[in-house]
Amino acid sequence: MSTFSVAEAKARMSELLYRAEKGEKVVITRRGEPVVQLAPVLRAKPGIDFARLRALREAMPKAKTPADKLVRRMRDERY
Repeated sequence: MSTFSVAEAKARMSELLYRAEKGEKVVITRRGEPVVQLAPVLRAKPGIDFARLRALREAMPKAKTPADKLVRRMRDERY
């Protein structure tokens, strides 16, 4: 954790932003008391494109062997 006064933070803001963005905990103090902690913004993950997923699934060839028989055969061959 790095601690900086308001005056230091003003003078080194670009560096502090870079350090916080990389995951370092950066705290800014006023008169020796912590008032702000810099942290990176958590970006939301993109949602699932169901139309694209459906198109991909429909483009795939159908399995010739049912899943239960395939799993049994794989299990038996391994052991």
